Amino acid sequence: MRNMPSVLVVEDESAIAELIVVNLRHNGFRPIWAMDSTGAQREIDAAVPDLILLDWMLPGESGLVLAKRWRVHPRTKTVPIIMLTARGDEADRVAGLDAGADDYIAKPFSTKELLARMRAVLRRRAPESLGKPLSVGGLVLDPETYRVSFNDQPLKLGPTEFKLLHFFMGHAERVHSRGQLLDKVWGDHVYIEERTVDVHVKRLREALAQAGAMVETVRGAGYRLTVKPETMPIPSV
Repeated sequence: MRNMPSVLVVEDESAIAELIVVNLRHNGFRPIWAMDSTGAQREIDAAVPDLILLDWMLPGESGLVLAKRWRVHPRTKTVPIIMLTARGDEADRVAGLDAGADDYIAKPFSTKELLARMRAVLRRRAPESLGKPLSVGGLVLDPETYRVSFNDQPLKLGPTEFKLLHFFMGHAERVHSRGQLLDKVWGDHVYIEERTVDVHVKRLREALAQAGAMVETVRGAGYRLTVKPETMPIPSV
């Protein structure tokens, strides 16, 4: 049981929750079920899960509110969140991603799709510890220690943003389309909309603060990481 990834399922519809829980158990996960925001917070206070499946519409506080809270809290800010909801419009998907969700699945969904997305998100949570530290301008990323700094100041990045930056820094000055980034960072077997890339690039820029200017939008082509004069470290006299 200890080696099984723990998954907090926050879902108030018992029939859906029970179906998810059974399938998770049969596929090597350890599910924990909460029916509302209060129960979900109680479970997280007791033990931080490896992943959260979060319904948007809940009694009391909505999943959107919970996602925003958990994404900024030190204990839960790096825990992957997949939102499950009947709200499938683009505006709703974007709102869910902006709130801090790593992925978004509209109901009804197949068990195979859910499991594939969960595994993909968990893979992104622990970036590959391969290669030496990368340095571009004042940015330094160490894949072995999962540390990022800019001009010797540490930065805090979420798991997907870390992997996105890792790829950018390994291919600096090259332009990458949204489709290419999806294939290289998320994997070509994962069905995620290209709009998701924009959301995570926005988060990456915010996390990089001053260094965020290094992530350029190339109109009609995609994104690239490039050194900006204003982000270069000031040489000591």
